Amino acid sequence: MSSKNQSIVPHLWFDNEAIEAAGFYTSVFPESMVSSITTIKDTPSGDADAVSFELWGTKFMGINGGPLFKFTPAVSFMVNFDPSRDKDAAEKIKEVWNKLSDGGTVLMPFDKYPFSEKYGWIQDKYGLTWQLILTDPEGEKRPEIMPSFLFVGEQCGKAEEAMNFYLSVFKNARPGEVARYPKNMEPDKEGTIMFSDFMLENQWFVANDSGQEHDFGFNEAISFMVYCNTQEEIDYYWTKLSAVPDAEQCGWLKDKFGVSWQIVSREMHEIIANSTPEQVDRVNKAVLKMKKINIQEIQKAYKAL
Repeated sequence: MSSKNQSIVPHLWFDNEAIEAAGFYTSVFPESMVSSITTIKDTPSGDADAVSFELWGTKFMGINGGPLFKFTPAVSFMVNFDPSRDKDAAEKIKEVWNKLSDGGTVLMPFDKYPFSEKYGWIQDKYGLTWQLILTDPEGEKRPEIMPSFLFVGEQCGKAEEAMNFYLSVFKNARPGEVARYPKNMEPDKEGTIMFSDFMLENQWFVANDSGQEHDFGFNEAISFMVYCNTQEEIDYYWTKLSAVPDAEQCGWLKDKFGVSWQIVSREMHEIIANSTPEQVDRVNKAVLKMKKINIQEIQKAYKAL
């Protein structure tokens, strides 16, 4: 999948470190760059800097939105180091681990596990979590970076339901691998998802359950921007995904599992990228009044009709 065609973009909510963090991540991962930095004026958090960046072929967006939300390991990013693609994969995974560990917190030590010769789970100095894994070169190829959902607490046991729900909602979707917990792995329940991956809009995601005691869950710190070409697409995803009316604002919604999404217009993204500051300001003011995005109203604001 080319990042140019990426339809679902992870959106990271920072207090005020978005630009600094994007610079750090692009220095850590290969083939990475900061694409653009813009200022969104007069948001509920004041003026907010938004930064677009690419990490190893995957597009991300970061925003300085204030201290409202903190990253949790409920959404992490799995990074595949594949020896069949890169003969230096074993060296690169250790190098990236060391960089992410600087000021970070180890959630699972970088070590050998039954499922991988080299694996580790790290929470970096900004609070974002990464799972680094040396993949099996004999397995089916996966992209370098895959968002990963961890279903814990009240959501534990719902990973399979969520995967099937997302597969039913999104186009160009298919299931991948599924591994279930066996007997005698308490507190994890037999038959729940130890590991699964699945494709949505030609992008791979991971989901699994954990019965361990965790004091976190899904929140708005990480959301997923779904780029739509038409109002009909926006209406479709909004209707299918939105399950918490109080969470609906400026294109944001929350689904029945607590995962946050932003249903956005690709045209609006292009407008903002090619507009004067005054036009950007008008469009943003219009969006701040919306729940679901209305492309016609955005066009009117852009053209000052």
